[in-house]
Amino acid sequence: MPPAPSLPQTLAEVLAGHAALRPDAVAVHFEGRDLDYGSLQARTRAAAALLWHSWGVRPGDRVAWLGQNHVEQLVLLFALARIGALLLPLNFRLAPAEWDGLVADCGVQHLVHDSAFAQAGQALARRGRLPAHPVEELAAAPDDGPAAPEAGQAQSPVLLVYTSGTTSRPKAAVHTQANLLANMAAAALVQAIQPEDTVLTVLPLFHVGGLCIQTLPALRAGARVLLHPRFDAAATLEAIAAHRPGLTLQVPATMKALVEHPLWKTADLSSLRAVWAGSSLLPAAQIQAFHARGVPVCNVYGATETGPFSIALPPQHALSHAGSCGWPAPGVDVRLEAPQDGVGELLLRAPNVVQHYWPNQPACDAEGWFHTGDLARQAADGSYTVVGRSKDLIISGGENIHPAEIEAALEGHPAIAECAAFGLPDADWGETVAVAMVLRPGIEASDDALRTHLQERLARYKLPRRWLRLDALPKTALGKVQRQALAGLAQGDLL
Repeated sequence: MPPAPSLPQTLAEVLAGHAALRPDAVAVHFEGRDLDYGSLQARTRAAAALLWHSWGVRPGDRVAWLGQNHVEQLVLLFALARIGALLLPLNFRLAPAEWDGLVADCGVQHLVHDSAFAQAGQALARRGRLPAHPVEELAAAPDDGPAAPEAGQAQSPVLLVYTSGTTSRPKAAVHTQANLLANMAAAALVQAIQPEDTVLTVLPLFHVGGLCIQTLPALRAGARVLLHPRFDAAATLEAIAAHRPGLTLQVPATMKALVEHPLWKTADLSSLRAVWAGSSLLPAAQIQAFHARGVPVCNVYGATETGPFSIALPPQHALSHAGSCGWPAPGVDVRLEAPQDGVGELLLRAPNVVQHYWPNQPACDAEGWFHTGDLARQAADGSYTVVGRSKDLIISGGENIHPAEIEAALEGHPAIAECAAFGLPDADWGETVAVAMVLRPGIEASDDALRTHLQERLARYKLPRRWLRLDALPKTALGKVQRQALAGLAQGDLL
């Protein structure tokens, strides 16, 4: 018998294997055009040569992407991996000042932007004093010149993804190629992604959710990725009917948009064997709506630092374990720290967990455990259910928002003596941002004026939707703001 094929040790080996065995199989379908694995491999080699010979990118350099989902963003990732450099995908929903901070923090050397963000990309590059390249320049890379050296190794850092973390200062999780490959293998196995599969990607690739839960695992499996520039409910439902994907990834906000769309009741969903949902807490109504259409909703739990494929609910248990995150993925160790009444903080340890933040801040404890800050309980059958968060993080529409970001921006307003941001339950977004504030004596400020102040400093999704004016903020004896008390006051005010 021939020897079993060896597992890929780098991202370059993933493409090389498919290009050798199945060069004509479609890898990515984007904006009406197919790109097969042979062409994806050739495009990646050409892009790597352009990066190395023309742009001067070297191992360890950082290249940022600003734009919507694009096939060339995937080409760029694989090209950078080939030469041992790193991709920083920028969240296009951030404010320009926030982009500036991230680009400066990790010392980006080049910026690539698509046409939708051409003006914003050029302005960002001018402010950061770095070269800006339209995506067309990458796509037109010649394939007849000298190749770039293959300097990327398993332990080479390849992806920087910023997370709000537990402070107002964003931190970049540093994913190595080994991290991504471990995550791809686990995710492909649990979701049973096969070469004949089609996976529909509509969530942004600047998050590990959109990039790493299905998109990269599908490419590792040799499947077809149907890539949309961004989520649109009608386009998603039409694509499911026309292209018949077996899998797609959604979040609560996009699930709600699909269920409430006029096409929902008549849309052909028969090709879907599961909808995976990247959220620790899923609204029951949305789960029931998909289950009523015969589509299992499979939750996957993780964090930017954990790949993020860490705990997953497979389709065969979706109905019986609705609301649960499921069981640890292969190779993932899970434990609950200091449980009380069966609830403790989730700790994760696995090959897909990053070991540090940029440039060298440890992400895990001395034993390799990542402390998620999320509270969960374990059932007798070994499955886990997240019940809340020990951190103050607000998650709205799948986006992480830390209260300190909002507070720091709002405290610069002359009317604000002190303030505290917190999350409130929201049927559409999971949570919505609220702010409690104490005004300085003799100074007034309307909600609209404060919102305008924040619009210049924060992304739109971080803007508060509820404002609570108080004479004083409730605090502990040690002076810490009691956010749960604020949430109770705000919810009582709504009654």
